[in-house]
Amino acid sequence: MKSKRIVLSLLFLTLAAGAVAVIAAPSDADEVRSSVQRIFDQLKAGQYDALYDSLPSSTRSRVSRDRFVKGLQGSRNLYQLERIEIGPPRVSGNLAVVDTTMYAHLQQPFNGDGKLVVQQYLVREDGRWRVATGDRATIDRFLKSNPAFARKFPI
Repeated sequence: MKSKRIVLSLLFLTLAAGAVAVIAAPSDADEVRSSVQRIFDQLKAGQYDALYDSLPSSTRSRVSRDRFVKGLQGSRNLYQLERIEIGPPRVSGNLAVVDTTMYAHLQQPFNGDGKLVVQQYLVREDGRWRVATGDRATIDRFLKSNPAFARKFPI
């Protein structure tokens, strides 16, 4: 009788600990949302060197860090990012898509406020979500290898 209670207690503790681990573990959607926010924050703060590390390896192999950073620095005076709205991420394996709306103050030549609605594509490499929105070759390759996902979220 006493051994049954001990076994049941251990079983309950094991199940409770497993449930806590499942609840505490971030979902893919949470990780995608967090990645999009982090990338936006880096872009807004002008942290272009760190932002380069958020690109997929295929993009980094084609564009040097120096060229990437200088290109973004050259556009810095054209706009001032203000905030981002991130829609619900949709994840399928190592590919994710999320609709975003970015708000910014456009400086020259417009001097006004604007918004940009973008469907962000992300790929998971080495356990991290990387933004592939501007990398059509990477997006096409992942969509081609996952046709069901491509049908649901066309570019």
